[in-house]
Amino acid sequence: MKKMKEAVLYSRDRSGNVSCRLCSHFCFIPEGETGFCRVRLNQNGTLFSLNYGELAARNIDPVEKKPLFHFYPGSLSYSIASLGCNFRCAFCQNWEISQKQESDRLFLKTESVSPEDVVSQAQKYNCRTIACTYTEPTVYFEFAEECAQLAEAQGISTVFVTNGYMSREALDRIGPVLDAANIDLKSFRDSFYRETCKASLKPVLETIQEMKKRNIWVEITTLIVPGSNDSVEELSDIAGFISSLDKNIPWHVSRFYPQYKMDDLPPTPAETLETAFNIGKEKGLNYIYLGNLRTETGENTYCPVCGRLLIERCAFSLLQNNLVQGKCPFCRAAIPGRFL
Repeated sequence: MKKMKEAVLYSRDRSGNVSCRLCSHFCFIPEGETGFCRVRLNQNGTLFSLNYGELAARNIDPVEKKPLFHFYPGSLSYSIASLGCNFRCAFCQNWEISQKQESDRLFLKTESVSPEDVVSQAQKYNCRTIACTYTEPTVYFEFAEECAQLAEAQGISTVFVTNGYMSREALDRIGPVLDAANIDLKSFRDSFYRETCKASLKPVLETIQEMKKRNIWVEITTLIVPGSNDSVEELSDIAGFISSLDKNIPWHVSRFYPQYKMDDLPPTPAETLETAFNIGKEKGLNYIYLGNLRTETGENTYCPVCGRLLIERCAFSLLQNNLVQGKCPFCRAAIPGRFL
């Protein structure tokens, strides 16, 4: 039988209803019901995590696949996911495991795993990080937190690949053991978030700002969807927001491919990603990367001072890394990030 774990960050009223404080939906959950994510159940006035230790995926990936390009580049990341998400993105590439109603329909099986097993496997395969990825880490928070605490004791870093919709209270809990995050900034329009993701923009922006304040290494990904978030105005707004926080935050602009409920759209034209790259440069961003688009230079890291090639990548693999103690070997400029 699958283990149900009492959830963190909730309160109950006298009638047995509970209020979840884990993410910015702040779900009110009556007895016998689940929250928006469908993996947190109110049973007799106690909120339970239904996916604790139930992994839908675990793999050994290059950390570049998260994508994190300035966080121990060239290292391996032990990558895990449980079922569920607190978004309903119509273009989700992992919809079979992120959307609980879909995984139930497909009768997907999960594997019962302990936090100790995750950390020991990461050690066994010489993984520098444990990545909570593929689905939304916030909705398996209890398991992710325990893994992160154990990993920290073993000198292994924890990274989240997240939509950024966690509550401030959740960030307060995970922040001390969270080392890096790639946050999806899907749009700079609240209407996009409400219509396409069934969420809102403001909490995502606040999470990005808060993580920066807490010295969590942050990289940002924007999946550019044709006709939805690809206007010059919106791309300028996204790049301008990132630049206003820190010009050294890496921005990954990623190509959309037809998926899930948006399988009738064409892939993002390469020219659109190149436009986003140019806009990012105009806004002063030092590190812009093109994702899901095979180019000779789109994944490379260049020194923003002297322009020389520092890290050459192809399909998430490092071909060369010229950094010396986190600095450009040609002009000695310091390159922001975490490096081996």
